[in-house]
Amino acid sequence: MRASDAERDEVVGKLKDEFAVGRLSHDTFMYRMSAVLKSRHKGDLPALVADLPAETPGSAAPAGRAAALAGRLRAAWRRSRPAALGGGVLTLEFPRGTGAVFSIGRHNSCDLVIANMTVSRMHARLERTPDGWLLTDLSSTNGTRVNGWRVRGQIPVRAGDLVSFGDVQYSLTAAAGA
Repeated sequence: MRASDAERDEVVGKLKDEFAVGRLSHDTFMYRMSAVLKSRHKGDLPALVADLPAETPGSAAPAGRAAALAGRLRAAWRRSRPAALGGGVLTLEFPRGTGAVFSIGRHNSCDLVIANMTVSRMHARLERTPDGWLLTDLSSTNGTRVNGWRVRGQIPVRAGDLVSFGDVQYSLTAAAGA
């Protein structure tokens, strides 16, 4: 039987969700997307998602999975609503506590997980020093910028700086109560 557009859309949605949380590599995602779009028969589709975690009736929807990832962050990072004039700028609070090094990237093992395709799996590192905070780009594909300048090496950052990881922008703020 011929695959319907709705059936293809369902598989495409599952592939997008799994790619966003880092379970599929870029090459695998592109290969499978191509296969979905080329599939003629309904029976071709299940094999494209067979190795991915199955959603059970009580499992989280894509937005719920993103919330679960955010809840597992080891550092006290906070996301706020986009600023009215900033056009999508988010607030990023420096981590509280005594941790010294915090990873930033798309991979779910990072301290700050950013589920955006312009962010590398291991994109950047934020380090607490006696003199303040240092930010290092980890050779990311789309770069890290501070106040519009591309990060090369390790640079100091402070509250008020505008930091971009790929296309995602944050305004840094001091930890509340710090």
